[in-house]
Amino acid sequence: MSKPTITAFDWVPPFAQGQVRDLRVRWALEEVGQAYDVRYLPQGGQKQAPHRARQPFGQVPTYEDGDLTLFESGAIVLHIADRFGALLPTDVGGRARAIEWMFAALNTIEPPIMDHAIATLFEAGKPWSKPRLPAVEARIDERLGELSRRLGDRRWLDGDTFTAGDLLMVAVLRIVEGEGMVEKYDNLTAYRDRGTARPAFQRALADQMAGFTGAPPPELAKWLERQGEVA
Repeated sequence: MSKPTITAFDWVPPFAQGQVRDLRVRWALEEVGQAYDVRYLPQGGQKQAPHRARQPFGQVPTYEDGDLTLFESGAIVLHIADRFGALLPTDVGGRARAIEWMFAALNTIEPPIMDHAIATLFEAGKPWSKPRLPAVEARIDERLGELSRRLGDRRWLDGDTFTAGDLLMVAVLRIVEGEGMVEKYDNLTAYRDRGTARPAFQRALADQMAGFTGAPPPELAKWLERQGEVA
């Protein structure tokens, strides 16, 4: 069996290291015990024609396995779970609920969290960012409160079995790790920490971090130096 190939960046700013979405795919592959290759892209390479043929929106990750090419990390994780017979329960109801939680992680919990990242990182200097931050944080807290109540004292979202739904939910909760949002809820904090303590996650994170061997484009390097992001 040939190894699948994923794409990843060879450099991102320090605040994004450990967060780029190829980590989710790496984690899934580690969970199912599948070796993989990585095609590393320099910043800007994701917008060039060869990569756009794989990913029309010029993003990472992508996944290639034989004649199959996929984009979107959630779709890739679902395919890996199907392809390698893990991360999804075998009974119809359990499988459906795991997929339900995959969608909940990406469609319900992640959007307000990414709004927070936009307001505090990507558009932090814009005049509209600071005024809208309280509303963004209120939406996050509402969703996390609802998630906390549903999780209750369960080990994982649907009981005692870790699924692809948990993988994506933990990945999303990590985005605001240390911001005090998840930490407000003891059960969510413990849930997130159980996920990131899994050996498969630790291997995936180490591999992603080890791949950041490139350098920023010159114009970006100058800006980052002014921001104190690079030495």
